[in-house]
Amino acid sequence: MARYPFAYDRSQPYMKQVSDWIADIFYDILPEAGFEVRDEQIYMAFQLERAFAEKQVIFAEAGVGTGKTLVYLLYALCYARYKNKPAIIACADESLIEQLVKPGGDIDKLSRHLGLEIDARLAKSPDQYICLQKLDEARFGHEESELYRELYEELPDFVHSREALQRFYAYGDRKMYPHLNDGQWQRMNWDAYQDCFVCEKRHRCGQTLSREAYRKAADLIICSHDFYMEHLWTYDSRKREGQLPLLPEHCAVVFDEGHLMESAAQKALTYKLKHIVFEELLVRLLKGEVRESLAVCIDRAIDQSERMFDVLERSCRPIAGSDRKQVAMSDELLVEIHRLCDVLSEIEEELVFESEMFTLNDYQLKIVEEHLEMMQKALGLFRQKHSFICWATESITGLSLVVMPRTVKEVLREHVFSLGMPIVFSSATLSVDGSFDYMASSLGLDDYLSFAVDSPYDYEERMEVVVPTWTEGGTFAEKMAAAVPLLQRTEGRALLLFPSQQELQQFKWEVGKEAGVANLRFLYEGDSEISHLIASFQEDEHSVLAAVSLWEGLDIPGPSLSNVIVWSLPFPPNDPVFNSKREAANAPYEEVDIPYMLLRLRQGMGRLIRTREDRGVIAIFSERIHTDSGLRQRVAQILPSGVEMKLEVLAGE
Repeated sequence: MARYPFAYDRSQPYMKQVSDWIADIFYDILPEAGFEVRDEQIYMAFQLERAFAEKQVIFAEAGVGTGKTLVYLLYALCYARYKNKPAIIACADESLIEQLVKPGGDIDKLSRHLGLEIDARLAKSPDQYICLQKLDEARFGHEESELYRELYEELPDFVHSREALQRFYAYGDRKMYPHLNDGQWQRMNWDAYQDCFVCEKRHRCGQTLSREAYRKAADLIICSHDFYMEHLWTYDSRKREGQLPLLPEHCAVVFDEGHLMESAAQKALTYKLKHIVFEELLVRLLKGEVRESLAVCIDRAIDQSERMFDVLERSCRPIAGSDRKQVAMSDELLVEIHRLCDVLSEIEEELVFESEMFTLNDYQLKIVEEHLEMMQKALGLFRQKHSFICWATESITGLSLVVMPRTVKEVLREHVFSLGMPIVFSSATLSVDGSFDYMASSLGLDDYLSFAVDSPYDYEERMEVVVPTWTEGGTFAEKMAAAVPLLQRTEGRALLLFPSQQELQQFKWEVGKEAGVANLRFLYEGDSEISHLIASFQEDEHSVLAAVSLWEGLDIPGPSLSNVIVWSLPFPPNDPVFNSKREAANAPYEEVDIPYMLLRLRQGMGRLIRTREDRGVIAIFSERIHTDSGLRQRVAQILPSGVEMKLEVLAGE
C-alpha cells in the first residue's frame, strides 16, 4: 500500500497538495464515476485545509447532501499517512459507526472509486461486548436461562479452554446477536460495575481481543463519542495500572454529529457508586492476612456506606419520563457522605502501611486503591455546593449514586483542545440563529475556525411540513388519530421520533389496536440490535421505524423513508443534567431549552431528504406551536428556504 495517495512533492506544503488532490477528486474523478460536482463540498474542502495545516479546531456546519463525510474522510486519511498515526473518527453512537463502514458506505465508496486501500477499523464501547462473568450468571439464573446457555455453547472453543491461546479471533460483539432485545443483551453485556482487573477470563474476553485488532489500524479508527471521551479520562489511570490506553496514539480527531460532544464528555466524566460493589471489593481484602486496625476500618466503611445509601434512598424522588431519580440534598445526606469520605481516607492510610508489610496481593491492592480514589473524587464534589450534578438509578442489585462535575469545560480544554492536533466538529446543526456561540460556550472554546454551507437540495419542491391542529390539546389519542392517516398516506415508509422510551412503548401498545395500519410492519428501537433494525427498515420499503435515539445520523435514501413524524418537540428533559444548566442560565428557556430543541428538531427533519430525488412529508405534533407565536416563529425560521408550515386538521375532526 502506497503511503501517499498522490505524488508527494516534499518541497511544497503537504496540506496544500492534499487540498489540490481532493479538489481534483471532486471536480474530475468522482464525476466520471457518476457523482455530481457539489460546490458546497469543494468549499468545505478548502476550509478544512486551513484547520489541518494549522492544527486548529473548526466547526464545519454543512447541510444534508453536501457530502461532508467524504471531505473529512479524505483529509483524515491523508493526514494519518503524513503523520504515520491513525486519525480518529468519532460518531455520535454505535449505530452510526456501523453505517460508516458498511458495504456501500462512504469509506467503501472512496476505496472503490479511488482505488485506495483504506485500513479503517471499529473501536466499540465495552458495553457492546459480552461479559463472560455476566453470561455465567445469566445462564444459571431464572429468567430465560436456556437462551443464555445456548449462547454460551456457541462461544469459540478457546474461550472454554485453559490452554495457551494458539489461534483466536474477536467475538462477542452486540452486532453478532441481532435477535436479542436490549433487555436480554443487558443481562449479559459488560457494564460499569464489572471488575475486569481481577477477572480470570479477561485474556479470552471478546472486548480485550477486539482492542488488539483496532489498535493496529494504519489509517482510521472509528468509534463513538462516548468511547473517545472514555479513552481520554482513563488514559492516566490505565497507564498507572500498566495497561494500554483504550486508543493508540493518533494525529487528528473528527467529531461527526459534533453538536452531541458535550453530553458525551459529561457521560465519560460520570462516577457511579454502588454499595454492593464497594462491599465486595473490601471484603476481598479481608480474605488475606490483614492487621486488625485495617479490618476495623473496613467494617466501619461498609457500615457507613450502607447508612449513606439508606439515607440516599429516602432522599430520592422519581422523575417523570426518566429512569433517573432526583436526589433531594439535605444536611443529613451530606453528613453521611462526609463521614464516608473520612473513613475512606483512613483506609487509604492503612493500606499504605499494609503495602509496606507485603501482606496483601499487590494486584488486588492496586484495584482497591483505584476504586477508593474514584470514590473520593466523586464524593469530594459534594464539598463544593455548586460543583456537581447527581442522581440515582435503581436496579435489581440496589441503588446507584451517579455523580458528575457540573461543567466539563476545563477538562475539555486540558484533555482535548490542548493536544495540538486538528479537531473537526462536523454536523448539519452546529449553529443557532447563525451563531456558533452556543456550541463554543458549552465546550469552553474561545479560539476556533468555523463555516456554514447550506444543503444543495430543492426543499421547497421536495419537502412538506404539516403541524396538525387539535381540539383537546394534543392528547396521546389525538396524536395517534393523526398518525394513522399519515402512515396510510405514505403506505408506511415512515420514521417516528419519540422524546422518550415511555411514549414509544405506549405507541407500540396502542398502535396494535389500529385497524387502519394493521397491514404495516412496525420496527421498534430496543427490540433488536440497532444496525440490524436500521437495515431491516431500509430493506422493507413499507415498514415503519419507531425510535428515540435516531434523530441524528440515520441515512436512508430513497422511498423507504418518505415520512418523518415528530411525536413532540424535542425539548431537553427535566433531569438533573439539564436542570443544572437551567439553574446556571440567566434566561433558561432562551439559553438552554430553545437552542437544544431547535438543534435536535433540525436533525430530525434532516432524516427525510437524503438525495435530490427524495421527497416526503414531515409532521410535527405540537400544541404549543399553535398557542405560542414566538415558538412558532422560531420553528419556522429553521425550516429550509421556501418551506412553510401547514396547519392542518388531521385529528379531532
